[in-house]
Amino acid sequence: MIVEDEPHIVESLTFLFSREGFEVTAHDDGEAAFAALDAAPPDVLVLDVMLPGLNGFELLRRVRAKPNLAALPVLVLTAKGQRRDRETAEASGADRFMTKPFSNAELIATVKALAG
Repeated sequence: MIVEDEPHIVESLTFLFSREGFEVTAHDDGEAAFAALDAAPPDVLVLDVMLPGLNGFELLRRVRAKPNLAALPVLVLTAKGQRRDRETAEASGADRFMTKPFSNAELIATVKALAG
């Protein structure tokens, strides 16, 4: 599942992951994503930080607090590349952290490793 509010990024990520055989769902806000996650957890969550309403860090904290989602592999993929952002992502429970722009090959390899 991709949680990203920028349509062009959603389109490119969906293309990349679909080409690799992943079934992709996408949401553009944190509240809708949380409801969908709770109803049908994906194999991996690719999460942006800057989202309307519920931001990515808060969504991640909610995911980690929910017993059925606590072990869900999460990649935070964001334009916010400051050290503080990385530390906040890790403290919130992110398994991996990548900044935009990203290498397609590195992104695919990371998601495949998380999907294990």
